[in-house]
Amino acid sequence: MKKDFMILGIESTCDETSAALLKGGKEIVTNVIYSQIDEHKKYHGVVPELASRAHAAKIATVIHEALGDNPIDCVAFASGPGLPGGLMVGRVAAETLANFKKVPILGINHLEGHIFACDFEGTEVKNRLEFPLVALVVSGGHTELWYVKGYGEYKVLGKTRDDAAGEAFDKVAKLLGLAYPGGPQISKQALSGRRDAIHFPRPLMPGTWEFSFSGIKTAVSYYLRDHQNFNIPDVCASFEEAMVETLVTKTLLAAKKYKVRHIAIGGGVAANTLLRERMQQQAAQAGITAHFVERKLSSDNAAMIALAAYKKLEHAEKTGKPVKKNIDINPNMKVRSWD
Repeated sequence: MKKDFMILGIESTCDETSAALLKGGKEIVTNVIYSQIDEHKKYHGVVPELASRAHAAKIATVIHEALGDNPIDCVAFASGPGLPGGLMVGRVAAETLANFKKVPILGINHLEGHIFACDFEGTEVKNRLEFPLVALVVSGGHTELWYVKGYGEYKVLGKTRDDAAGEAFDKVAKLLGLAYPGGPQISKQALSGRRDAIHFPRPLMPGTWEFSFSGIKTAVSYYLRDHQNFNIPDVCASFEEAMVETLVTKTLLAAKKYKVRHIAIGGGVAANTLLRERMQQQAAQAGITAHFVERKLSSDNAAMIALAAYKKLEHAEKTGKPVKKNIDINPNMKVRSWD
């Protein structure tokens, strides 16, 4: 690929409409994000039909702003996993632009993007990831552990059986009457609460790398039912403590099991301050380096999609194998190795 190879990325899997330009696999030129929080706030969660309509209404404007007058060499879009309506909007926009500009198109696994986003420092790609590693993808819709041997070489160790971590934060926030999205609200309340005030369960599920957070949510619900004069900061602090302890413990146990010295944490919940502090601290004690995505790129964005596309094209060029275009949308897409 030429030095200034330009990829336009498109992200529309859930409730952010985003388009970004990545130059030479090294520099974010633009990264435009339209958030739908205001549309979904009164429902305390994402409403798929509203999300699809918002994507359709904003996608052209977002792409126009990100593209400007720049030439492009490829269009990449998130083809799954995600909400069907949003994925279709992204595909149609990507195909239209690729046909108009006469450039190739690639579909990208959204979850790969979250881990690759750990390579960004500001607007530059620093290739901070060191392999092999254990990756934790933790967001509103997904909580998964992977063993990663390199870019495009994955083994899924486990995922959530029910609620994702971010979903549990949102549901508990709703129980407490806090605003959406719930994660930041719970963390804010937790600052003035006691983390040992209430013991909520830690679903470590020994013998498996899977997660299950519906039980913690139910435990909070029962506690609120049985304690009329509950203290919101204490509930938030104790709940956050249980969630973070579960995520940190399972990730580090997987790192120990697979004998890796590096872990990567991406996704919206990776912005959680307590998770970042505990993971960094306990990883360091175990001689492991924790690579967190920067907060501003932890939520859904198109820069991570463009970077994943660049890595796929680079891999194809090095191996001489044709790149899989993967343009069929798949709401339940699983992560798979490239070869």
